[in-house]
Amino acid sequence: MPLYIGVMSGTSLDGLDIALIRQTDQTHLIGSCYLAMPEQLRDQLLALCASGPDEIARAALAEQQWAQLAAKGIHQLLSEQQLHPADIRAIGSHGQTVRHEPARGFTVQIANSALLAELTGITVVSDFRRRDLAAGGQGAPLVPAFHEALFASPNSSRAILNVGGFSNISLLDPAHTASGFDCGPGNVLMDSWIQRHKGVGYDKSGQWAASGNVVPELLQQMLDDPFFHTTGPKSTGRELFNLAWLDQHLANFHGVEAVDVQATLLELTAVSVANSLRNVQKQTDLLLVCGGGAHNQRLMQRLGQLLPGCQVSSTDDYGVPADWVEAMAFAWLAHCCLEGIPANRPSVTGAKGLRILGAIYPA
Repeated sequence: MPLYIGVMSGTSLDGLDIALIRQTDQTHLIGSCYLAMPEQLRDQLLALCASGPDEIARAALAEQQWAQLAAKGIHQLLSEQQLHPADIRAIGSHGQTVRHEPARGFTVQIANSALLAELTGITVVSDFRRRDLAAGGQGAPLVPAFHEALFASPNSSRAILNVGGFSNISLLDPAHTASGFDCGPGNVLMDSWIQRHKGVGYDKSGQWAASGNVVPELLQQMLDDPFFHTTGPKSTGRELFNLAWLDQHLANFHGVEAVDVQATLLELTAVSVANSLRNVQKQTDLLLVCGGGAHNQRLMQRLGQLLPGCQVSSTDDYGVPADWVEAMAFAWLAHCCLEGIPANRPSVTGAKGLRILGAIYPA
């Protein structure tokens, strides 16, 4: 039974998620490993999300370090599972997104897959987004096909919400083709704001946000951004939603307490998700949440309040650990590539048709 490893490094830049799956007619999580992102590498990757001097050299050096970190985690996972590189059919490596601008026809994930194959002795499949982009799609989100394989039910209308740095939703209505899109910021603005004011990486359980009060006028001004008023296919990233974007909105609100801004940012994430879901899937029986946002108790509470009649749960409650869904997805995408299975969904990305995703770097 083929084993695959998935490596995911998200927009939150907190670390690398590495998942080991066994792929039969179903996907089974066998093991996992998390490596915190070294602060220096995090700073380098974050700087690459905007234009700056000597970008080509800085990107080349950063992706070498990223590949070395990924290889370290993979060897650690193999050791824990008492496995050898020869036991793994392939690594599905998402790499680290540093630019995503589908409107201009490009998306950039740095990973140095050739180096990762060399360091691990395992075939690497990567560069999943650009084939979809070449076919006229957004190149993202890519996980709805995997969500469909894991969670679709013939008897209920479901949605799968991934809340990482950004939030994306997969719509699984048995009466319609699976679809999905990015909803907007997930944790990215909340994390950046609490880092600025508290010096910590994230708001644990949403406690700081829960202690503040939403500023309705600020919330509405942010929700007036054109992104929230376009329908899918759509995707977004740090190019749009960042601290500079937030500061522009705050320029009109002098004297607002930092804790109230945090409360408003959490509400922005919750409302943008709820609005997205209501606009495209009138009846949703179950919303399953994965990614770091699944641990934000305040966010989960607000989603439940904003979506009456819809059960809001973590994917943990349905047998798939919320922290590992995305890494599992990229292991699954590697499987699809090697088996010649199209893994994009034109209804999600807007591509001209189904495409086999990924570039292969043999061991």
